[in-house]
Amino acid sequence: MIILDVLIIASGFVLRAIGGTIAARESVSSWLIICTIFLSLFLALTKRRSEVKTLGEKAAEVRTTLALYSVELLDQMINIVTAACLMAYALYTLDAGTVDKFATRNLAFTLPFVIYGLFRYLYLVLHLNIGETPETVLTHDRPILICILAYILTVASILYF
Repeated sequence: MIILDVLIIASGFVLRAIGGTIAARESVSSWLIICTIFLSLFLALTKRRSEVKTLGEKAAEVRTTLALYSVELLDQMINIVTAACLMAYALYTLDAGTVDKFATRNLAFTLPFVIYGLFRYLYLVLHLNIGETPETVLTHDRPILICILAYILTVASILYF
């Protein structure tokens, strides 16, 4: 049940990403699906971990599936999807299709921003236990906001200059 729980959450993000791509009249990339599923699993698992850690014994009262989770299991799953996120993004930046589409191999230079962003988020979740609302973390943590801005500026400079 717990695996199905986070997979359902992740599939919702993937469907939204596909819908947005279709609405923009672009082709749906397999890399979009792969990166989206791993990133959404990362966010779902870290959110569940924060909920379990914060709520403790009362977790099942809030959401019945939380009773099935343990922090140790969630930590293992988070480790796996974090590595998968980083590898998927790294491979995407080096993929021949990506290089052809954007006419550059330099997107690999954006990898440090992705690494920093994921590791910073992990720090916030694992040490400060503030991952229950990912949207708040992503919009209120100054280092993450700076990282996102630096990432966007780097991508823009690679693609347009």
